[in-house]
Amino acid sequence: MKTHPLFHGLLLAMALSCPALQAAENNSHRQAVETLFQLTHMEQKIDESVVSAVQVQLRQNPGLAAKQDILMAFFEKYIGWNAIRDELAEMYLQTFTEDELKTMNAFYITPTGQKVITIVPQLVQQRNRLAMQQLQEHIGELRAMIEDQGSEQPR
Repeated sequence: MKTHPLFHGLLLAMALSCPALQAAENNSHRQAVETLFQLTHMEQKIDESVVSAVQVQLRQNPGLAAKQDILMAFFEKYIGWNAIRDELAEMYLQTFTEDELKTMNAFYITPTGQKVITIVPQLVQQRNRLAMQQLQEHIGELRAMIEDQGSEQPR
């Protein structure tokens, strides 16, 4: 069966355009991740976590206070935004489809979405404080249960 030369030209054009189409798809998928990062203030959150990690180190090791700048530079180098941005983006690219990212972005761009970004971390902190309070109030009960369990074991 003889094929028309135009058919070969079309096949060649399609083959050459596939990498370009794939690159465009990858770019739009990556852009959806970047948009999500912007809407969720990811860079700011990462920066805050670096500061928090340094503060934890300083509380645990007060002697390091004079070396705070070194600690900060070290943490920024390895867990700061510029250090993990690409790997973090890759995790999101592997985890969420472009359509899922667009759906998340459509939510986070709304006033309610922005409120979630602001309020949920505060609610998580309140929940953690509540849990610790509950445990502290009832730690005696746990001790009694452990002691009772220990006295019931055969000797």
